[in-house]
Amino acid sequence: MEHSGDGCVFCEVASGTAEVSLVWQDDGLMVVMDSHPVNPGHTLVVVRRHGSSLEDLDDQLGARLWCTARRVARGLRRCGLRCDAVNMLLEDVEGSHAHMHVFPRFADDDFVIDADCEPRERRLLDREAWLLREAMSSIGPRLPIRG
Repeated sequence: MEHSGDGCVFCEVASGTAEVSLVWQDDGLMVVMDSHPVNPGHTLVVVRRHGSSLEDLDDQLGARLWCTARRVARGLRRCGLRCDAVNMLLEDVEGSHAHMHVFPRFADDDFVIDADCEPRERRLLDREAWLLREAMSSIGPRLPIRG
């Protein structure tokens, strides 16, 4: 496994030099408790390789990242925390480690994602959809349009 020498906290976790509450790990991923949690049970599913943005992940590791985060979410619903819901957020910071936050949610928590977004014109949304569809088609098989 490649490690960064720049004090990357995820590299320190992966190498065992950082104190962490480890849930699970394998050769490609690690699941740890967030040390600054939004709520009790806030968990990180982290790609072990430094510099691994979402763009760098092969389909197999990308699928494992999602499936592991989903398994963590299911575990949060079954463990003693008894959360009411789960939110997930993908962090895709170039030069770091792709990772997913898994946030347990409780009826009385005060965690909010607050954005005051303006409605976008349909012609702009349609143009952006076309651009994205073309880019996605250059990555793999052309996607059918349904609906």
